Amino acid sequence: MSQTAFDPKDFRRALSQFPTGVTVITTLDAEGNPVGVTASSFNSVSMDPILVLWSIDKGAHSLSAFENAENFAVNVLGKDQVSTSNNFASRGEDKFANAAYSAGLGGSPILDEYAAQFECKTWATYDGGDHLILVGEVINYRYNDSVEPLVFARGSYAVSAQHPEMVKASSPCEKTAAEDNFVGDYLLYLLRGAYQSFSADLYPKLKQECGINPEEWRIMARMISCTESKISDLTEIVMQPEVALRQSADWMVEKGLVEFIDNETLKLTAQGTETATKMQALAIKEEAALLAQMPADQAEHLKANLKTLIEKLG
Repeated sequence: MSQTAFDPKDFRRALSQFPTGVTVITTLDAEGNPVGVTASSFNSVSMDPILVLWSIDKGAHSLSAFENAENFAVNVLGKDQVSTSNNFASRGEDKFANAAYSAGLGGSPILDEYAAQFECKTWATYDGGDHLILVGEVINYRYNDSVEPLVFARGSYAVSAQHPEMVKASSPCEKTAAEDNFVGDYLLYLLRGAYQSFSADLYPKLKQECGINPEEWRIMARMISCTESKISDLTEIVMQPEVALRQSADWMVEKGLVEFIDNETLKLTAQGTETATKMQALAIKEEAALLAQMPADQAEHLKANLKTLIEKLG
């Protein structure tokens, strides 16, 4: 029976609908040098014995180190470790130069900052097509539940958030008036609720009227004012690791929205500029409709205060 021919880029987009955590897997190579890679293919396998697994591309430079390692460590990253993820996902030679770590089980590096860590003894390796699957027996573990984990979904970094349905008053002891309800009056929940509601309305309209998905929206919204942009600059701005950003860029090239000037620089095409202009007009229209529901001076103060808050927090 012949295998169905899938478009690899489109299949990756389907997979991106499944959010994952972000980890840095570490070990030592044959010469005792630290090795680390960013991976989202981490999962639990068994509770008796306690086993976990992850997979590595067979074309990875560090394949032999992990394939022959007796031990490895899984460092689950927190939401403030985007730069750590990007560092270990890069092609740089010395990924540990700016990483604070110590030696764990079998000498495998364990990062000083983490959401959780699992020190493993290699249990088994299996062929997985173009990847190698590594199963580890967890020998030591630790976690920091005050750290919000870093999430990867739809090609971009994200953070975990409580679903709006979970913050609705459900207990008889909770007061129903918003001004008397802690959650209903707390800034964090107010900002999160406003973002979720606004984006839930905006994104479908961008798709329907402009043919733009959220990943493309994040890139093109930045390129409207800077039609030529470096991949490295966009990576930091739109919160996408380079490999995911390049996948999004390839998709946008096929749609005629952008073109590569060189391997490191993207440029909006004439079609992309037209689409971005239409996208921007739609976004401004939606924002205006939302803010029109309050007095004009309050709307101006709201945006000014939010900018000040962001500056202070930053």
